[in-house]
Amino acid sequence: MSESFGPGVSTTSLPPFGFESTLADQVPGVTLPWQGTHAPDPRVLILNDGLARSLALDPASLRTPDGAGVLSGSVSPTETATVAMAYAGHQFGNYQPLLGDGRALLLGELRDDQGRRVDLHLKGSGATPFSRGGDGRAVVAAMLREYLISEAMHALHIPTTRSLAVVTTGEQVVREGGPQPGAVLARVASSHLRVGTFEFAARREGLTQTLADYAIARHYPEFVERAPEDRYLAFFEAVVDAQASLVAQWMSVGFVHGVMNTDNTTISGETIDYGPCAFLDAYDPATVFSSIDQGGRYAYGNQPAVLGWNLARFGETLLPLVNSTPDLAITALTAVLDTYGDRYRQHYGAAMAAKLGLDEGAVDGALVDDLHRLLTDHRADWTLTFRALAENLRGNSVPFDSLVPPDASRSWLESWRTAVSARGQDFSSVADGMDRVNPAYIPRNHLVDAALQAATAGDLGPFERLLEVVTSPFDRHDDRSDYSLPAPENFSAGFRTYCGT
Repeated sequence: MSESFGPGVSTTSLPPFGFESTLADQVPGVTLPWQGTHAPDPRVLILNDGLARSLALDPASLRTPDGAGVLSGSVSPTETATVAMAYAGHQFGNYQPLLGDGRALLLGELRDDQGRRVDLHLKGSGATPFSRGGDGRAVVAAMLREYLISEAMHALHIPTTRSLAVVTTGEQVVREGGPQPGAVLARVASSHLRVGTFEFAARREGLTQTLADYAIARHYPEFVERAPEDRYLAFFEAVVDAQASLVAQWMSVGFVHGVMNTDNTTISGETIDYGPCAFLDAYDPATVFSSIDQGGRYAYGNQPAVLGWNLARFGETLLPLVNSTPDLAITALTAVLDTYGDRYRQHYGAAMAAKLGLDEGAVDGALVDDLHRLLTDHRADWTLTFRALAENLRGNSVPFDSLVPPDASRSWLESWRTAVSARGQDFSSVADGMDRVNPAYIPRNHLVDAALQAATAGDLGPFERLLEVVTSPFDRHDDRSDYSLPAPENFSAGFRTYCGT
């Protein structure tokens, strides 16, 4: 890979950010030095002050013209060279040998207030050699969507990339609906290493081991001192478990990622890329929101199986590291992969036990399956269901009865209440515990859509109000009742999300 550089940009007079560049320094085969496209008038539209401070960054400095320039990719930080990351990937099951950061840059690595290394990464900063004909830009609505959903996921305690800022660029970007204001997202992640990064490395001699050793030292340092024949298998097992846990948490809150390609499956176990994602209203495993998922490959109910498929592709890249004899490597990795289903069921069972007010390990799979059938048959709202069940324990049957008719739910409710009784706690305290894990508010699709339309037109108010609600998802307030309601039926029927490219 040649060391070409992008269009020249100015440098900043800001104090150094404290960036490091261990990925580029230690695994140079997966990065390419590059600089962002000039932004004519970068301005910070929204900034996550708390996240900035946790990275020892001064929010006031980030809001200056120089700060906005750096966060747009238009101004180069003084201490490191920005890079675009290379990766491959299976997109909708089809292998693509070279994808990479087509509209993104890694500004550098920082330490957070817990001492953990994180990436500060830009999305929408202009074309790179990996753009494959795209313009490399992004628009306000798409970047605000990622900001909102990632911060909502963080508030739901689901592992995720975080959003530091959205910066407008002062230019119009042409998309299918016409010109829209351009924007760049500044994103923070424990790293941007993906299954697709390993798929890229696996076809370049000697690179997989360098990449794996780097990933282990960064994410799973407890394996560093192990012997090679054990280290890489333990690494694979750790990623399998992290991803099984992650997708179980997605399923527990009704999150539909929308584009679960291998280049969007992280080694860290964090959720990444909030393009065509959305949340369930009515429970239906076949739900698809993504405009590009014509066959329903990434439907809500398919997510656990797809994640297992992606992990199999990851395991393939590690074969030569696990054992020099291919058959032995395949046997060892397959044995780990075969545990994925049980790991997922264990994580999902624990999540559902908490949601239903039951002790971990005490939840009956048939009880959960029967609830799924009830909700599917009656198109009941997933999020409202669990708050309504807590109200049922408090003696108020109306909310759940409005979701599922009493004659259909009576038998299930009796079984569930019997299981709750076995805990030996009063129903009121169990209900309070359920409310601590079941959100009252999620980013409802119709509210997100309305907020993004308003922001595109220049009114950030609806977005800011929605952000405040979904980042305090468990704290119910009477004056926020509109934020808890599902979308009108005529909205949901045709709702689609887009990747923003």
